[in-house]
Amino acid sequence: MSSLASPRCILITGATGGIGGALAPEYAAPGVTLILQGRREDRLQQLAEQCRALGARVLLEALDVRDLDALRSMVRRVSEAERPDLILVGAGLNTAVGSDGSAERWDDSRALLEVNVLAAIATVEAALPAMRARGDGQIALFSSLAGWRGLPVTPTYSASKAAIRVYGEAIRDWLAAEGVKINVILPGYVESKMCFEMPGPKPFLWTADKAARRIRRGLAADKARISFPFPLNLGTWLLGVIPQRLSSMILRGLKYSD
Repeated sequence: MSSLASPRCILITGATGGIGGALAPEYAAPGVTLILQGRREDRLQQLAEQCRALGARVLLEALDVRDLDALRSMVRRVSEAERPDLILVGAGLNTAVGSDGSAERWDDSRALLEVNVLAAIATVEAALPAMRARGDGQIALFSSLAGWRGLPVTPTYSASKAAIRVYGEAIRDWLAAEGVKINVILPGYVESKMCFEMPGPKPFLWTADKAARRIRRGLAADKARISFPFPLNLGTWLLGVIPQRLSSMILRGLKYSD
């Protein structure tokens, strides 16, 4: 059985993003194999050099997760050849309504759902046969605190993260008896290009390195939900359970809506 505290083989999708790019060196160490997926081969190479300098063995998978057939093929191949203990499903996109109140562009919304939802589920589907066969393994899915209550400025993103939260919670219970661990990560605002492109205020902003350390501790403890920072988690959770009229007033007051 693998140790949750010290996985020896880790696959990270979306490794060229802010949190993914911080998680790779967080886990890099002698005796560890990192399999890093991303679209930007130049960034993957830079990340590989950083992780190899820390002693890790690094394999690169440069592909677009929107190519679901290629993604599923890669995950199945890696699962059979490398037997990852931990898969971090971190590839993600964001989109938003226009500053003039215009709707999200359909092409942007479709791409977001393909990456945030379909590619995440495809990754899980392709990884599970090997993990279930050996009765071991851990998969971490990236949701967001926006998955507690939809934000008016990012409706499609919020919907995608709510979907992943519910999906992850459901399959955690489904697979609990088989030794496969499923965890849902709900970050708040974490420094990254995608974060800074999002409209609205960004309270309790964390660095990517701080988020990576928090995620690693939560995964080692097999927490069902790894959510942070606490004040923002509590606030967004409350927005999802109080009457919508009241939550809408609060969001307007916080400048997330007109």
